[in-house]
Amino acid sequence: KYSREPLTVKSTSKPLTCSNPFESVVFLFGPTGVGKTELLLDLDPEKYSVVNADSIQVYRHLDIGSAKANTETLQAIKHYLIDVYDPWQQFSVGDFVAYADEACREIHAQGKIPVLSGGTAFYFKHFYFGLAEAPPSDEGVRQRLAEEIRVRGDAWAFERLTQVDPLSAKRIHPSDMYRVSRALEVYEGSGRPLSSYKIPSTPRNGMKPLILGLWREGDELKQRIALRVGQMFAEGLVDEIRRLIEMGASESWPGLQGIGYKEFFQARKSGEASLSMVREQIDRNSRFYAKRQMTFFKSFASVHWMNPKDKREILSLIEGYR
Repeated sequence: KYSREPLTVKSTSKPLTCSNPFESVVFLFGPTGVGKTELLLDLDPEKYSVVNADSIQVYRHLDIGSAKANTETLQAIKHYLIDVYDPWQQFSVGDFVAYADEACREIHAQGKIPVLSGGTAFYFKHFYFGLAEAPPSDEGVRQRLAEEIRVRGDAWAFERLTQVDPLSAKRIHPSDMYRVSRALEVYEGSGRPLSSYKIPSTPRNGMKPLILGLWREGDELKQRIALRVGQMFAEGLVDEIRRLIEMGASESWPGLQGIGYKEFFQARKSGEASLSMVREQIDRNSRFYAKRQMTFFKSFASVHWMNPKDKREILSLIEGYR
């Protein structure tokens, strides 16, 4: 019933409108709940298409908990990289770069400008600068580590990373098990810490993006996150979790590592947490995640930091960019 093959971005026969399809790209990023999706509805669909840069919205069946754009938004402006993998499949940053590259080529061939929009900071970083020189994923090592982490726990995995690669441990949050696992996989497979591999520091493909960062005052963002979490429950997040369980979902599925999903499966495993406790945990984790996002995004240079309330100025910057 559910395809295990990822969707592909279809190519187009229309000629490119410029020699470099990456010359004009808009980055639109910011913390969870800041209001990125609302802005997309004000873009001219004849001039722009959206490339999703959210690590959970790439998965099918994960709609409410990922705050995926609703049908109205998806119909109003073309989106790429939405629902391209199943939640039991691993979607890496390398996959993102490959898919986003192809999406940008197609969008430019249509005479439009791609708008990368989302909150997964390292997707933007590696799309802009390219991938590190670390070795490719080793399925055997990854599966062995996944089983060891399942048995010993997340705390053990992060402590192990602290021992073998302290620099990466400083850069990765203890709850970010995807990146913790990847760093351990590199060490186990190559004998070298991930931090020892060179990270590109110059833009690739001659890219000169317009970089827009959205921000809100702390209290306002906190309130918006709380409202967003409440809306997810009102829209049927619990029923979405039930459907996933009926599909055979487990806490080991890569797509269920995201906030809004992992809390349910952690609670189910412990057998102690109530729905109100799960809701509080999602709200808390979302607020902590928003702070980490802002820390990462502030490392980008040449960002136009804008409050979403200044919509006219934001749209003016986008319209004036070519």
